[in-house]
Amino acid sequence: MQLPNFSDKFSDNLALLPLMETVAAIALVDPSGTPVARIENKPGQAGSLRVYGWLAETLGAITPEAAELGLKIYAEHTQDARDNPGKHPNIDRLFNIKTLGQTLRVNSL
Repeated sequence: MQLPNFSDKFSDNLALLPLMETVAAIALVDPSGTPVARIENKPGQAGSLRVYGWLAETLGAITPEAAELGLKIYAEHTQDARDNPGKHPNIDRLFNIKTLGQTLRVNSL
């Protein structure tokens, strides 16, 4: 599988991902089937919806490996999230997935 050549700028990386205009939201679901988060296709969340949706479509789920790639896509925001826990909850979630070895499924809503 050939992945895009991501840069160190989130807006450039986001431009490499497909639009998800027909998806209202996605649910992140743990292995037991319990929804753990919802990301809506609205200002402030639409970029994360595209990142998580693309990761799930490309890698099958949000695995630790997908989380690592997601942190690369978020680029400069990843360091800001590291420096300011809680400021970027969708990036914080990727740190947790990577650290804890979790896997989340993504369901379009």
